[in-house]
Amino acid sequence: MVRNPSVVSVFNETKQMRLAASVEVADTGLRRLVGLLGRLSIQRDGGIWIVPCNSVHTFGMLFRFDLLLIDKNYRVVGLHERLRPFWMTWPNFRAESVLELAAGTIAGSGTEIGDQLRIER
Repeated sequence: MVRNPSVVSVFNETKQMRLAASVEVADTGLRRLVGLLGRLSIQRDGGIWIVPCNSVHTFGMLFRFDLLLIDKNYRVVGLHERLRPFWMTWPNFRAESVLELAAGTIAGSGTEIGDQLRIER
């Protein structure tokens, strides 16, 4: 029997705006390895939270997405808008995890480095 992955919602407390309501948690080796591979897109209100993680690659990806790097206190310490396929980010050693969200989420919410996030199950 396949177990459903954990799902969380992400709220930007600084901007008082929900970023996504249905974000899958990738906190096992297999889930972190697979990530978004094999998908054609991210739903507008969805995404994936990779824990632990401080950089990503997009080799094999078929679409662009927004990336937030967050520290252990859920503060944004890095971001990449519309990260393209077959790319790689440099490690951000202040980041403890990353949020991969639908392209346009950062611009639409005005999320910036230093913003405080709330992540809830």
